Amino acid sequence: MVGGLFVVEALSVILQVASFKLTGRRIFRMAPLHHHFELLGWKEPQVIIRFWIVGFIFALLSLTTLKLR
Repeated sequence: MVGGLFVVEALSVILQVASFKLTGRRIFRMAPLHHHFELLGWKEPQVIIRFWIVGFIFALLSLTTLKLR
């Protein structure tokens, strides 16, 4: 959970390459995922802030799964 955003970024590249090799079509406009959002018209600071928020949510989720004795 802690590295959730990094996993999502890596999976976007894996899915993009696999899809293009198997079908010849792309899932995203560009991989990794943050470039896809930039090509959709989002400004870079907007992408960065939203990814910070998502990373913070993944960190909170990982803390909630922590079992303390």
